[in-house]
Amino acid sequence: HWFSIDHAWKMVCRKLIMKDLSLFFSDLDNEPYKTIFAEAERVWDPLKNLDYILQSLIQNIFSKGSCASKLEGVCFDRNGKGIFVQQWMKLDQAVYLKNQDIFIGKGTRLEPSVIIKGPAVIGENCDLRQGAYVRGNIFAGEGCIIGHATEVKNSILMNRCESGHFNYIGDSILGCHVNMGAGSKLANLQFRCKDEKLKGFIYPIQLSIESEELNTGMEKLGAVVGDYTELGCNAVLCPGSLIGKGVWVYPNLIVPKGYYPSNIVLAPKDRKPRIFEK
Repeated sequence: HWFSIDHAWKMVCRKLIMKDLSLFFSDLDNEPYKTIFAEAERVWDPLKNLDYILQSLIQNIFSKGSCASKLEGVCFDRNGKGIFVQQWMKLDQAVYLKNQDIFIGKGTRLEPSVIIKGPAVIGENCDLRQGAYVRGNIFAGEGCIIGHATEVKNSILMNRCESGHFNYIGDSILGCHVNMGAGSKLANLQFRCKDEKLKGFIYPIQLSIESEELNTGMEKLGAVVGDYTELGCNAVLCPGSLIGKGVWVYPNLIVPKGYYPSNIVLAPKDRKPRIFEK
């Protein structure tokens, strides 16, 4: 019995080391995800050249129809690469701001004080709320929520991903219908030694898969979070966390880097409140 479980686990790990994105995502045969993951040998590979991928997606969008080239109610930063939303709006048509490399789909709602830096592709019917900071190299699919005081950079948010309150998403990929509880964070920078800081470099993040050290080739790597996963409030995923589909992560939990298979619950060992008299 134990041998069969161990053998099955090793097979899963081998599939992870190679190319098996189905451990995390189910909707990869359809666009735009077919394009995003087309050349991925590792599940995190699209993050390495996300700016190029975004340009390809924008070209595909233009081939299917026209969109507006101006957006009222925003101001531009001095370098012309970002916008600051000044009024409430819901887009009645798609908008592409060429100089800023920002595409926003029809039906998306923008609240005052949202900042968007390009390149960025925001899908239809998204909700970008007050204080959201979209820092560049961002893809957000249809129906995504980027909420109050939430920062996103160099990341992919697949359809109906929700990050509604006080979240950080750095160098990460979130699957469809992922929900991030208030205050949950996807950390992307591991601890650095003195030499790294003084000489201005960062060692690439290493992962241990089946007792094998795997070099991700990325100095910054947040998390890969599979479809339908739920992150509890104030949960923190350490750099290099790979979470399968349908996982529940309990509130306030710190998840170390590594691979966690689908349909499990990650919870502290003793989660009962301590009760005592005043």
